[in-house]
Amino acid sequence: MQDSTTTHLNVLVVGQALEHAGSLLEELGDRVAVQTASSIQEAEFIQERSPIDVVLVTPSALNAFQIHQSAHATDAAIEQASQGICVVDHNGDFVWASPKMLKFPESIQKRVGELCRDAISWAEEGEFDLPSHLRGRHFTVEEDGLTFEVHVTPVTDKAHNIIQVSAVVWDATQKRRLQRKLDAINKAAKELVSLDVDQIGKLDTQGRLDVLEEKIIKYTHDLMNFDSFTVHLLDPKTNRLELVLSTGMPSNVNEIPIYARPDGNGICGFVAASGKSYLCCDTSKDSRYITGIESGKSSLSVPLLLHDKVIGVFNVESDQVTAFTEDDRQFAEIFAGHIAIAIHILNLLDSERHKTTGRIQGDVSEEISGPLNDMLTDVATLIDDYIGHDELRSRLNEISDNGARVRDAIKSMTETQPGVIDRRRSRKSVRHDPVLEGRSILVVDDEDIIRDTVSDVLKGFGCEVRSAQDGDIAIKILAEKPFDLVLSDIKMPNNNGYEVFAAAKERNANCPVILMTGFGYDPNHSIVRARREGLAAVLFKPFKVEQLLGEIRTAIKSATSAS
Repeated sequence: MQDSTTTHLNVLVVGQALEHAGSLLEELGDRVAVQTASSIQEAEFIQERSPIDVVLVTPSALNAFQIHQSAHATDAAIEQASQGICVVDHNGDFVWASPKMLKFPESIQKRVGELCRDAISWAEEGEFDLPSHLRGRHFTVEEDGLTFEVHVTPVTDKAHNIIQVSAVVWDATQKRRLQRKLDAINKAAKELVSLDVDQIGKLDTQGRLDVLEEKIIKYTHDLMNFDSFTVHLLDPKTNRLELVLSTGMPSNVNEIPIYARPDGNGICGFVAASGKSYLCCDTSKDSRYITGIESGKSSLSVPLLLHDKVIGVFNVESDQVTAFTEDDRQFAEIFAGHIAIAIHILNLLDSERHKTTGRIQGDVSEEISGPLNDMLTDVATLIDDYIGHDELRSRLNEISDNGARVRDAIKSMTETQPGVIDRRRSRKSVRHDPVLEGRSILVVDDEDIIRDTVSDVLKGFGCEVRSAQDGDIAIKILAEKPFDLVLSDIKMPNNNGYEVFAAAKERNANCPVILMTGFGYDPNHSIVRARREGLAAVLFKPFKVEQLLGEIRTAIKSATSAS
């Protein structure tokens, strides 16, 4: 009795092999299942439809069987190849074409045939003792918005006569589109970091911020097709990501404080901490995601890198799942790098203007003070020499007094200004001003000299002034009582200028707020954000007392007329 666990062997016998293996197969009996094929083609048919363990073939047919199997494998490889392959005759007609080639548009097939026909002409013109005529040539074909790359190679016989031309063709449409987009981004990036000297030189810090913001929004929308995005800059002192730019995002996007930490601070915090891009395909399945736009379904966040140092994060959101591709990530990284450079250039411009001003003033003082002192010494000598000539001595004294005033003015100009010019006015007695008198004003600045000077000036006009040295204290004071006006620096410890602005508006929506800032980039974009929400004015340090008073008067009058 046969063992039920015996494994059958599936044997395929091709052609006359059965005559040689018949006795062996009889001895194996029920342990083998035999199928026969009279030809190689029939054997292939059987192999495709049933599992075969052993193929028996005569030595004379073995070589043909192997060739056929090899050709079959080659056909399968050609079928799966991403390129189209064809062989073309002298007339430009296909002698043979792979299935992939035949799937290309007819216009592309026709153009490939023409290129192959032309290739025969230029190949036959070559010198046969040189191999150059046998080398292939490369072409780019564009038809109906599609781009194809074509590599054409002559096919010769043993006598080097050209008999046909082979061509390998592949669809490069997507690659070309990506290259064009990359070229466009690089061109836009040059515009982004190209801050026209004539234009920028005439603008103050806020004007420069506006130019940069306009460029970033334009190119992000036009080239990247991103409509909802934010730019955060990293404050190195606090390690907090401050909102610089927001478009297409909710107004409360910055209510949740975000720090550059890998955990507990959303995707942007992770990107800032790691310096790595982050592609969130589905926000509902990502624990790091912090709600941005309403119904946000996916996001893309890339670091702003400057010399491999993270200075911020560029974050984009979409209401579609898997809205961003790997190509988007790469393009966003490139674009974000140029944003970082543009911000850095803006910083350098403002810092350099501040430094250059001091340097020029110092040079002027050095060049003028020496000769001026010599002149004053000579005038004093002449006065002593002309005793008895009262009229002449009087004129010389006037010259001496004027020279001394020039010398003192230059010295005053080159001294570091704390932010308020012409501080002597603050020491004068109280002056009557119907707009300012009796007004309650909160002054917020972390620099004692600015806070005290501004307070003295305002008290000199009858204002009731309270002061705070940081944003946290200012917000607590605002919670205690309303004010007629708030004057706050932008960059301070704890809460910044925008947060003071927001607290003042929450306490009293009609309370005018004026922000102060020195040269340099506003790291949390307080000015732009506050302007959209009713900021009264901006003072760029150093400012004159009359400028300070003028802005305060205007703000109070506007608030009074509006209420």
